[in-house]
Amino acid sequence: MTETSFGRMPDGTPVRAVSIANGGLRATILTYGAVVQDIRLDGVDHPLVLGFDSIEGYLRNPEYFGAVAGRFANRIAKGRFTLDGATYQLSQNEGANHLHGGADGFGTRVWDLVGSTPSSVTLAIVGEDGENGYPGRLAVELTYSIEAPATLRTSIRATTDRATIVNLAQHAYFNLDGTGTIVDHELTIPAETYLPVDAETMPTGVFEPVAGSVFDFRSGRRIGEGHAGVVESYDHNFVVKRQKSAVPHLLAHLVSRNSGVALDVLSTEPGVQFYGGHMVHSHDPGTNGEVFGPNAGLCLEAQLFPDAPNQPAFPSAVLRPGETYAQETLFAFARI
Repeated sequence: MTETSFGRMPDGTPVRAVSIANGGLRATILTYGAVVQDIRLDGVDHPLVLGFDSIEGYLRNPEYFGAVAGRFANRIAKGRFTLDGATYQLSQNEGANHLHGGADGFGTRVWDLVGSTPSSVTLAIVGEDGENGYPGRLAVELTYSIEAPATLRTSIRATTDRATIVNLAQHAYFNLDGTGTIVDHELTIPAETYLPVDAETMPTGVFEPVAGSVFDFRSGRRIGEGHAGVVESYDHNFVVKRQKSAVPHLLAHLVSRNSGVALDVLSTEPGVQFYGGHMVHSHDPGTNGEVFGPNAGLCLEAQLFPDAPNQPAFPSAVLRPGETYAQETLFAFARI
């Protein structure tokens, strides 16, 4: 484990970078946003996630590169929900809607560094009652650990002193071959249904079968197929299960034949948001020396379903005093 300075926030708050390793995998974690800044696999000469070499890169490119999104990852319609008879108005930072916890959500704040070992780092953050409109004081602890031969495990726990909602997601942009585009990556998602969205990328509430559509990744296929190499259609939640699981299950399998690198995403979460990165447009070079353009990386976000507080058919995102929100998500890399 190596801990170094990663600069300072505009208000002077220091940001730290912690490098951890085990087996054939290395990762660098930032206290800013609990960001996974870099992942390296032995025998591969390029990073496997999109990231920046300075805090200024993250501040100038606010697209949640590698961050943990929350208090509620993804979208809430009109930034409004009702819980126990009370209606709460959240901040609106994507048009009229609420995205990833608001403009100053967990993915844009500096977390506390509370512990580390050569192969793990533990961070913590608190969302105060009323912050961004959320009820309850939410205390979150997150541990990144690397398990041999090459798995990055994300373990998250959260508690509250008042009934609230919570949905946290790791928002890394993966690129397994370093080519600047992910359209030739092959993706498998074992989901029979997905959540179609409206013009504001908000779920309609329907569970739509993937069969016969460009959203059918059950047998695995090249991401660019069906879109003439353009993947702007993909920013959807795929329904792998209808409820959370006690143990992690497979959400997605990604492979690059160009580099021979594969990734399995396993999680206790029921859904995975596949975002093809069509809106990516960075202003600064990343850790690979390139300025990131559309489809430079893709996200596979293990999560509850977007707009869950307003959709009774979706898994509940409610957390109450005395309960513990728990998530285990694994990113297992391999050479093929």
